[in-house]
Amino acid sequence: MNNQILPILQVDNVLLSPDILTERFCCDYEKCKGICCIEGTDGAPVTLEEIGKIEESIDEVWNEISASAQAVIDRQGVSYVDREGDLVTSIVNGKDCVFTCQKEGKCLCLLEKAYREGRTTWKKPISCSLYPIREKRFANGTVGLNYHRWEVCRDAVVKGKAEDLPLYKFLREPLIERFGEEWYAQLEQLAAELTKNGYL
Repeated sequence: MNNQILPILQVDNVLLSPDILTERFCCDYEKCKGICCIEGTDGAPVTLEEIGKIEESIDEVWNEISASAQAVIDRQGVSYVDREGDLVTSIVNGKDCVFTCQKEGKCLCLLEKAYREGRTTWKKPISCSLYPIREKRFANGTVGLNYHRWEVCRDAVVKGKAEDLPLYKFLREPLIERFGEEWYAQLEQLAAELTKNGYL
């Protein structure tokens, strides 16, 4: 394998950290129990359009939202601006997403639950589906994708290595949802070229 460090990669107007191609990852929900929904210091990144989608869906899930989460939403809405100036979903007690519920010791997203049950037509913020990839949008229209390393996902790293599953392949469907089939095909082609040249 080529030991040269890969530079930042680019597919169309999307810049990618090389570890999105090199690192292995596969969520192990049975072990982590969805802890990423209730840990951390801020909510999930959302766009203005997604806030509108959440507000359209909220009546369908309102009775399933905890009383403390309802109080937060009543006070500040479904989102707020975090310390970095980004819009994120509202949280309870400084960490729990307001749309998280507990069932049999595991965390579930009420928005996704309603979608999967056919009660709504929108699933959840794309940032949740893309995790552990985090997206940064720049003023010139360029998008940056980085791998966010978090100790709570250690079991996903172990499972990903055991299954030899690159992060970009694990997140195939969310990446296609966000950027499209053609974009993902270009990403696969880039990965194939890097593999051929001994970088992956």
